[in-house]
Amino acid sequence: MRGSRGGRKLKSEINVVPYIDVMLVLLIIFMVMPSAENPSQVELPQAERSTRPPDSYIQIVIKPNSAISIGIQGKGREAPETAPNRDAVLKKLKAMHEQYPDYPVMIAGDKESKYDDVIQLISESKKMGINRVGLATK
Repeated sequence: MRGSRGGRKLKSEINVVPYIDVMLVLLIIFMVMPSAENPSQVELPQAERSTRPPDSYIQIVIKPNSAISIGIQGKGREAPETAPNRDAVLKKLKAMHEQYPDYPVMIAGDKESKYDDVIQLISESKKMGINRVGLATK
């Protein structure tokens, strides 16, 4: 009588403990291993000119040390002035836009300038009612 012995049954389960150990080791390796590239350093892409730039425009240049200069390029050329802070740039931009309402605004940011500075200037320009705001590329 085979069925009356101790009632042993075969277990048909998969032992997943070794797989979990391997996955935890891999997770720790990828968390500890430093990345090969510096993620805070971004190389900006080069863009080809799709259209000719306007003849005259208001140019804002953002330098890496957060210094900002503003001037007019083209026919009514004014030498760029370095502004002491963002508020002074916005006041000068508003005055220039009132004097030359048809001129678009070109923002030139250095590779090492803060992305936030560029976005804030675009946003403030749009709030002033300037519809044509562009980014200068190489």
